[in-house]
Amino acid sequence: MSLHPSPLPPVPDQTAAVARRAFRRPPLAVRLRDEFGALYDDADFGALFPARGQPALPPWRLALVTVLQFLEGLTDRQAADAVRARIDWKYALSLELTDPGFGYSVLSEFRSRLVAGGAEQVLLDRLLDHAAGRGLVKARMKQRTDSTHVLAAVRTLNRLELVGESVRAALNALAVAAPGWLRAVAPPAWHARYDRRFEEAKMPATGPARERLLRTLGEDGAALLGAVDAPDTPAPLRALPPVAALRQVLARYYAREPADGEPSDSDAPSGDGPATLRPRAKGELKQAPRAVESPYEFDARYCSRPGAVWVGYMVHASGGAVSETCAPALPRLVTHVDTTAAGVYESTRVDAIHAALNAKGLLPSEHFADGAYLSAALLVRSRRDHGVTLRGPTKPGGAWQGRDGGFTPDAFRIDWRRQRVTCPAGQVSNTWSAYDGSAGDPRQARDPYITVRFAPSVCGPCALRERCVRAPGRRGRQLLLHPQAEQEALAAARARHASPAGRRAYAVRSGIEGTVSQAVRALGLRRAPYRGLAKTRRQGVATAAALNAARLDAWLAGRPLAPTRTSHFARLAA
Repeated sequence: MSLHPSPLPPVPDQTAAVARRAFRRPPLAVRLRDEFGALYDDADFGALFPARGQPALPPWRLALVTVLQFLEGLTDRQAADAVRARIDWKYALSLELTDPGFGYSVLSEFRSRLVAGGAEQVLLDRLLDHAAGRGLVKARMKQRTDSTHVLAAVRTLNRLELVGESVRAALNALAVAAPGWLRAVAPPAWHARYDRRFEEAKMPATGPARERLLRTLGEDGAALLGAVDAPDTPAPLRALPPVAALRQVLARYYAREPADGEPSDSDAPSGDGPATLRPRAKGELKQAPRAVESPYEFDARYCSRPGAVWVGYMVHASGGAVSETCAPALPRLVTHVDTTAAGVYESTRVDAIHAALNAKGLLPSEHFADGAYLSAALLVRSRRDHGVTLRGPTKPGGAWQGRDGGFTPDAFRIDWRRQRVTCPAGQVSNTWSAYDGSAGDPRQARDPYITVRFAPSVCGPCALRERCVRAPGRRGRQLLLHPQAEQEALAAARARHASPAGRRAYAVRSGIEGTVSQAVRALGLRRAPYRGLAKTRRQGVATAAALNAARLDAWLAGRPLAPTRTSHFARLAA
């Protein structure tokens, strides 16, 4: 399919006349076309199509159909039918009333092109460009960010099902890639265990029987990997995604049990040597590497947050983050969507969010977020690199002191020049040790920090010891401090958030909850209809573009924001 860009065609006269007579009030598609034109242009997608070949359908039409499809929650078939049958869609797409439209598979092919070309952000960015041209969104406005979870399109599996299905998925992939090779490798017993889905099998009811089955499944998987890793096996078989997934599953749920005289090794084997597999105990799983949660969805990950446990992704409403403007007289538009695997900490996405907003020319002056997005280093880095002030609650210093009314690090007076700290009782520290945060293992690296200690002889007889030290014996207080810039920024952020003015200013962040609710309840953001992080990321962008289209339409029509819903029963209390 080749692309030959052409100028935006006008709305056909007959289509325009029928639309004007049919609608007393213009619907969303008609109003957006009248106010902003076609929203997209063929040149926006020129890199996705070759220069030669059969002419493709105009991508500006397919992009607009995609946004309207996500806005109304339509399947590809329903969206293609709407193009053929609905007057408002024909008006927005500049189509004659007699135009037959296109086959529904074209929409799936277009979305695949967006993912392959990394162009899914165009759906949101071009709409933001139109809004910026009208002065509805601009740089240095206040913005807010939050995250929500997205459920992967897979069934949650227990350990037995996951291991069994992982072996089965690898066998099926190898049966397609190298049927002759697999026929020579697979013993007859494997057909009895893996010909059918494990969800259809009757699992052992007792603990010992389940443990034996788990060991058997692991040994089958290790034997299969050993055959795949053999020198005479074709190399492409080792690169099959289900084979790689099986390798990760075995590494997480099994430990290597060496034969007599063989050195111990905790990693799951690939099938070579006399070692066998031992299922890991529950306590060992915490130290085991993370594995895929489904052999049919390699990017989905398990995550646990207060009030939610799921397998899937995070949209840092997005990261997941959805960042939106919060100017009172303007439409509250989503400016960025960042979708990641579940379990990615929110604070690790702040730099990426700011970099993306900077590329769009939409960096805020103040960025309101919850405590998961804030850290001492981010407070300094955001201000220094982007001129953005992060606003939100920060974790209290200390451990139990921050929870139980003890003396947090903010209660101590720090002399940075002389490298001394004075406690609330007037005692002075006796050691000051600075660390750059690096460790031998890069996975254990952390930000630079300073350790300050007070002498036990000072803290032991202190009358304020109960609010400062709970360790037995005559141990002194120890403080972990950030470097000076970070520590002072953290103290200032805590003081501001604790003040009445700071709490009033932070109240604007609550508006992002309405954005998340609309994206989840009205536009189906919570459930991923596709598999894979790339397609889920495209879903987040398209959902944000559809949400912005709905909010622009509401703003153009003069519809005020809906009030917070209150149930009939809750009104009785008021």
